[in-house]
Amino acid sequence: MVEPNASPATGAPGAPTAVVLVPVGALLAADSPRAVRVDEGHAQELAASGRALPPLLVHRTTMRVIDGTHRLRAAVLRGQDTVQVPYFEGSAEDAFVAAVEANISHGLPLDHAERAAAASRILRSHPGWSDRGIAQRTGLAAKTVAALRRREAPARAPQGRVGRDGRVRPADPVRGRKAAARLLAARPTASLRQIAREAGIAPSTVRDVRRRIGEGADPVPAAQRRSGNGPAPDPVPARGRGQPLPALVTGLCKDPLLRLGEAGRLLLRTLDLQVGALRRRERIVAAVPPYRAETAAAAAAQCARDWQDLSGELQRHASAQTPA
Repeated sequence: MVEPNASPATGAPGAPTAVVLVPVGALLAADSPRAVRVDEGHAQELAASGRALPPLLVHRTTMRVIDGTHRLRAAVLRGQDTVQVPYFEGSAEDAFVAAVEANISHGLPLDHAERAAAASRILRSHPGWSDRGIAQRTGLAAKTVAALRRREAPARAPQGRVGRDGRVRPADPVRGRKAAARLLAARPTASLRQIAREAGIAPSTVRDVRRRIGEGADPVPAAQRRSGNGPAPDPVPARGRGQPLPALVTGLCKDPLLRLGEAGRLLLRTLDLQVGALRRRERIVAAVPPYRAETAAAAAAQCARDWQDLSGELQRHASAQTPA
């Protein structure tokens, strides 16, 4: 497959072969991004110019012209039997991309509608390419390509996209960070590269996720949460209220983010002790000497007030993180 930002002359996969002479009759019409395949007036101007015409780029598998439709027509008008051709090695989809890139770099320019139609087709054939990479190929703005991508709405969007520098980045960075957090919780001794490969993000991002969790922070920076790069956080479910404490604590213990951070583990241990104490309430009451019962009751009441304060802070924190 052609790299998303490579030129046909760079020697990347799909680059042209050496120039050879090919009979004119052996070539087929181009799979062109143009609405009007041949501008006869332009072809006649090329034929009448008298200058040597550059070689045509041809897809070897199909023998279709990728770049040089007007030069081929000019050669026919001149009565030539052969033309110079370097072959393009690659898929038909990659050949179309090469045709688009060639037609925005020289010759008759593609209009905006033709470039947009070409970008839509490339989005369908290469959904893993980044908006910027496709924009560079088609001569459009990256925002325009992003709008076309939303309109195309592929049934199964790729987890990552290839950027202009050839690196694969997650299509949804928020989801990638959350996946890394879950993997780190399940396998805290795994290497950064292992986690990065499974989560579809860079090792440096995994390192940042691990650092943030270790500090008790959200693995997703606030800027990314506000930017809309990922799905909005789920609202705090009201159904949690009124559930038995053991069920609530069991649900919290399943969260990998809480298990990975030191503060989260402290909360889970404390709540687990609370569950154990409630299950042994009668034994605890019987174990307290009568002369210490009032003091123990005061301590329990103070703990209840402290837990109530913590509950209020957590509810305010949830409200601040939940979209209106």
